[in-house]
Amino acid sequence: MRGRKRTIIAICLLLLGAPGLQGCGGPSSDQPDSGNTDSLPQDSRKGEPLVYESSMELQYAENFTVDYYEGGYTILTTVMDGQRFLVVPEEQSIPEDLEEDLIVLQRPVEEIYLVASAVMDMFSELDALDAISFSGQKEENWYVQKAREAMARGELLYAGKYSKPDYELLVSEGCGLAIENRMISHSPEVVEKLEDFEIPVMIEYSSYEPHPLGRVEWVRFFGALLGKEAEADRIFEEQAAVLKEMEADQQTGQTVAFFFMTSNGLVQVRQSSDYVPKMIELAGGAYIFERLGGPETKRSTLNLQAEEFYNSAKDADFLIYNSSIDGGVSSKAELLEKCGFLEDFQAVQDGNIWCTTNDMYQQSLSIGDFIKDLHTMLTGGEEDTMHYLFRLE
Repeated sequence: MRGRKRTIIAICLLLLGAPGLQGCGGPSSDQPDSGNTDSLPQDSRKGEPLVYESSMELQYAENFTVDYYEGGYTILTTVMDGQRFLVVPEEQSIPEDLEEDLIVLQRPVEEIYLVASAVMDMFSELDALDAISFSGQKEENWYVQKAREAMARGELLYAGKYSKPDYELLVSEGCGLAIENRMISHSPEVVEKLEDFEIPVMIEYSSYEPHPLGRVEWVRFFGALLGKEAEADRIFEEQAAVLKEMEADQQTGQTVAFFFMTSNGLVQVRQSSDYVPKMIELAGGAYIFERLGGPETKRSTLNLQAEEFYNSAKDADFLIYNSSIDGGVSSKAELLEKCGFLEDFQAVQDGNIWCTTNDMYQQSLSIGDFIKDLHTMLTGGEEDTMHYLFRLE
């Protein structure tokens, strides 16, 4: 299929001018358009209307829904933007009288351009890495080992970051779906361009889940996309089991500041309703910022002036530096060189300054393990058992 698409698109680009990709409607004429059935094969317009069967029962996630219909059809909805995707079983016809806003995806869903890096771990654990052909990260920026190996073998191609995708590569190689994160809202013209080429765009909102396991539960969303619900349920339940162990322990009363120093001297922290403060709470601690921001802002982070951070977090029992953005620091001296005002902080004087490992954000299915690390930190447990946190000496 990929070879046939490549041939068709190559002819299209040759006729219309490859450099600007002007006038080429999409990866190939045999890809169904969600809003117009005139271009579909005749037998694809003879399906019966959708008949609802059931919905996936979610435990923590609030930002997606999964509805099942007779014949194996599935509708996935991303709640924050209201996008709906009809997943059509392999070799099944597209139902008639579809609502105009439904975006049709036919299984097997493949040739994916994955920009949302937190999702790669989910595809890897679902044993579905072969569905992804294009990456928004370069090989050296992946901490998901299977993704790095796939790029080294040339099976996964770098297709540009979210704001500057390689349209020519995506179109000529028959990209079937782009999975973006919220950052794409800063480049709406990219979404328009991809859709002009009939490449559907799906935005994942896992980082906006108020509960940490809501973020993990997005593996069930992608399991439904790929027809791997049983595998996704198993993965989710494993992390939920880790959390149940933590819930049996008492609160420690210890306060924690989780932060990152930006290049322009501001301190980036998580707003109080974010999943990171919730993880601290579930681990038995208390986030130092009790009422910072609000869910209505639709943001997970806020930038504070150094003075404001100093006044609010100076007496925190623990400091955790978020290394997932800039590669982090390796020692107390290196952190103090970056932010000298921390010298007066209680946690620095007590030796309770910690750093996350670089891969924390990309390991989206290990949130239960991260909560366990937090609990170990708060209770003075064995540090050599920790995976995603280490003490700065």
